[in-house]
Amino acid sequence: MQTRVTTIAFSASCASIAALVALAGCSGSGMDRRIADLTREQSLRLRQELDGPTVPVVASGRAPGEAREKSPTSVNPRADELNFTAAAEDRDVAARLRRLLGQVNVDRQLLGDPERMAAEMMASTEGVEVQTITLEQAWQISQRTGREYLTAQEDYLLSAISLLQERHLWGPRLFNDTTVQLSDTLDNGDTDPALNVINTLRATQRLPSGGQLEARWLINATDYLRDQSSNEYRQSSELVLAGNIPLLRGAGSIAREDLIQAERDLVYQSRTFERFRRSYLVDIATDYFSLLQTRASIANQLRQLQSLRQFNQATQARVDAGRLQAFQTAITQNQVANAEVSLSELVEQYVLTLDRFKVRLGLPIDARLDIATDLPVLKEPDADPDEAAKIALQYRLDLQNSSDRLLDSRRGIDVAKDGLLPDLAVSGEVGVPTDPDNNSAGLNLSGDDTRYRIGATLSAPLDREQERLAVRTAQIRYERAQRDHSRLQDETVLSARRSARAVDRARFQLRIAEQQVDINRRRLRAQKLNEAEVQPQEIVDTENELLRAENARDAAQTALRTAILQYLLETDQLRVARDGTLQRLPGM
Repeated sequence: MQTRVTTIAFSASCASIAALVALAGCSGSGMDRRIADLTREQSLRLRQELDGPTVPVVASGRAPGEAREKSPTSVNPRADELNFTAAAEDRDVAARLRRLLGQVNVDRQLLGDPERMAAEMMASTEGVEVQTITLEQAWQISQRTGREYLTAQEDYLLSAISLLQERHLWGPRLFNDTTVQLSDTLDNGDTDPALNVINTLRATQRLPSGGQLEARWLINATDYLRDQSSNEYRQSSELVLAGNIPLLRGAGSIAREDLIQAERDLVYQSRTFERFRRSYLVDIATDYFSLLQTRASIANQLRQLQSLRQFNQATQARVDAGRLQAFQTAITQNQVANAEVSLSELVEQYVLTLDRFKVRLGLPIDARLDIATDLPVLKEPDADPDEAAKIALQYRLDLQNSSDRLLDSRRGIDVAKDGLLPDLAVSGEVGVPTDPDNNSAGLNLSGDDTRYRIGATLSAPLDREQERLAVRTAQIRYERAQRDHSRLQDETVLSARRSARAVDRARFQLRIAEQQVDINRRRLRAQKLNEAEVQPQEIVDTENELLRAENARDAAQTALRTAILQYLLETDQLRVARDGTLQRLPGM
């Protein structure tokens, strides 16, 4: 008996089969109990209160093979495995503070005249190479190694990759499928096995209005494995052109929705990245200005400390001469001690701020880094609040993103409504096979045996509850997007106006602070000229007032520098060069 092997009919329409999976229900209390048991077990394992070997203290790095372990080990020793070393009561705290002062990288110009204090602060940095960077160099370094910058850049690249993936789906795509089948049929205890090899080379192309075209070349080779067959080997091929085009649901621009959104998302991400580069420049500059302000505070504190020490010596001399009572020296000694404590706190603040700055730049935490005191000149803008608001509404990139995303939300309603339409699609197929009477036709196609098929499928929307809910969801998201965009517009106006006022306010505060410094300096100079007639407490009060005025002046200078950059950022007039530095506008 001859066994007939039927080749796979690729021209037939594929039937869609929906598999229903029955989910076993469970009570809420049972689920809560299982969740509680699981979290309790994991917590006990972390605290090593479960039976098992003690986890050794190892390096934080993980081996690549551990990525597939369901329960990665935790380094969390028990209390009896740890050791606490108590500090000695008679330890030399002053020596530790001097070493702390030596950890900060400063130059002798900052330290002022007191050579002893300068020696203490420079003790641990003598002979160590220190890298001094300017503000522009800090900007450039942040573009190369800053973690925040690299992450934002990767987000931009990932958006571009997503677009390339979507574009590829809309281009011609080639596939090659090879299927090997061993078939057999049992007929009255007799068999005739056959080996069937089918190779399909196909190319697909999506259509702009929906659907796709496909051209495929099928080669079917069948080898009967027993001599019962009259022909042991059969080989045929067929060239097929097929297409499927929707007319209602999923037709038109709706078919390109994913591509349209991917294209627009790349534009949004480019704006977001450029906006980040500008805000990142301001953040780096703000950190730099903060370091300079802290250094200025250290210099002010050193000046006051030197002055108080000299005054303390003069007061002690007056006490020894019997012109002042002995308790007067306690006032000056107390102020000297307070100045020393304040100095150590400022140095600790500077060390911590400098370390954080190195982390932000992506530099090693142990790198010897210092910052230059020279800054590029930033001219103050003639900023009008109303004009600043108009410029911001026109130039702000994040506001442009919000406006375009509002259009996306509106388009989302149209996409959701498209789901309510019935499915109507036309399909067609034309195939040119080889001569069916030739068992080994090879590539000789037979036009006389050409076949074709044209059909249309209509699917009435009997159940569109999910689609109706999707429409309502899209409408709510659009209303929310409208509110968010309106709020962002208002916040943009407020921030632009505030940034314009901040420039003038910072300049006003700087002038007042400079006047206060001058007033207190003249007051202190006059008191020291008449030191014999002035009480020590009055001079100490003037010293404190002068220190506060100097610190207020330095803070106002920092606020003015920051306000200028912040104004440019809030109005989106800030421009960043390719190397990450500030690109000056005409007139700056």
